[in-house]
Amino acid sequence: MNRLEPAQEMLSVAEARRLAGQAIMIRMPGTRLETEAAQFIREQHIRAICLFRQNMRDPIELAQMTADLRAAMGSEALIGIDQEGGAVVRATWVPQPPAAMSLGASDDPALCRLVGAAVARSIKSLGFNWNFAPVLDLNNNVNNPVISERSFGAVPDKALRLARAWMEGSLSEGVACCVKHFPGHGDTHVDSHRDLPVVDKSRAALDALELAPFQAAAGYAPAMMTAHIVYPQLDSENPATMSKKILTGILREEWHYQGVVITDGMDMHAIADRYGVGQAAVRALAAGADMVMALGTRETQIETLNAITAAILSGELELTEMRKKMQRISQLVKNYPAQACDYPLAQENQDRHLMASAWQRGLSLHGAVQKPALSSRVRLVISADVVSDGVSEAGISADKLASMLGQLYDLVSTTFANADDFDWASLPQDGRFTILASTVRIRYSEQVRKTWKPDLHLVLWNPFQSLDINAPALISYGFAPPAIAAVAAYLRGEVEAKGIVPVPHFALGV
Repeated sequence: MNRLEPAQEMLSVAEARRLAGQAIMIRMPGTRLETEAAQFIREQHIRAICLFRQNMRDPIELAQMTADLRAAMGSEALIGIDQEGGAVVRATWVPQPPAAMSLGASDDPALCRLVGAAVARSIKSLGFNWNFAPVLDLNNNVNNPVISERSFGAVPDKALRLARAWMEGSLSEGVACCVKHFPGHGDTHVDSHRDLPVVDKSRAALDALELAPFQAAAGYAPAMMTAHIVYPQLDSENPATMSKKILTGILREEWHYQGVVITDGMDMHAIADRYGVGQAAVRALAAGADMVMALGTRETQIETLNAITAAILSGELELTEMRKKMQRISQLVKNYPAQACDYPLAQENQDRHLMASAWQRGLSLHGAVQKPALSSRVRLVISADVVSDGVSEAGISADKLASMLGQLYDLVSTTFANADDFDWASLPQDGRFTILASTVRIRYSEQVRKTWKPDLHLVLWNPFQSLDINAPALISYGFAPPAIAAVAAYLRGEVEAKGIVPVPHFALGV
């Protein structure tokens, strides 16, 4: 049994519970704050909430919900959102920002700063003061199933330069950023939402690549999110989220990081299925995290609170360290308070124009693209299924893309339910120019790679799908309305595609 400090021996259960409540971030059901949920927040001393698409129907209702959350949580409320850009956005009626890799393709820090500021303005008007962005993961693995276009690129210095500018824009508008996913989720072929990835690289190799942008950002990023990944040459026993060697040894002691460390969602299968949410939360806090994302059900939230409370009372979580964590979180809120603010229509319109231009500037070509002549006969081949992958929002529907292309061409559409079951040879040989539109994130199988032969590939999500299909490609890095408008402008000949995919070995087709 641990020997307790005298101060900790006198700690009441109520005080331990208060500390536990302030050390977790939860999610809420519904689109408004119900009485029972508000009571739970107050009774459990919750001060951090993350909202998702299911919490959002319209700006007025959402602004009311965040106002009610501020009233329930008090002056130190943290209201978080994943508004990265591209496919990872939650509020879709505000100006839609390009994906990080789209910005990487245009390689303009000034543009990144403007986009980061515009994102902050839009979500601040909805009541948010914490954005879980930008992504600092380096996409040095074209088979990565979850990062892809969310990364600014594969080269540390360039990605950091752009991400830092984006962050500067956000912070200038009073919205806290949270860089993610430390120590790096780029070189994985497993999604930690579904399983536990492993990155088996030496410290020297990690220092040269994955760790480099996070080490540089340690001097100014107000918050960092941990990755549920095992780095066996750093810690052979624990994923980074629960590794004292990584969170305390590297981040705090080596790099002297003073900001808030928050875990990724502890309901993700990489953690919950192996360790249990309560014990995992305790281990994460003991390792050096300041706040745990307890994004599961009310039952798992209570399980997490109970486990943390017990660990504080037993001394497994030291009282002195817990109070340091609370101070770091309080400082974050002091610097970036949650508050109501206006979003003037003139500013919103200006930001929409900015986003439209930014999406256009990211458009990239792969191969020798030949556009079909306007009004010519075209066939669109597209997935009928555009469901969310659990991290990103659902891709553009077949009818919406067909509507856009139908304004440019004499268009017919062919949809498929499953790419592997679709026989490309079944398409009529009628002389139509064939456009394949890729609207999901998953890479294509070997069977598809060998047999599909479009004349033009519109890559509207994962840029690395252009490596799968033997055809020239136009890459948009996303499918938000301004991205589709940019594609249409290119096809009409109104803009050029000058972006360069910011992954050096992309051109090698690997």
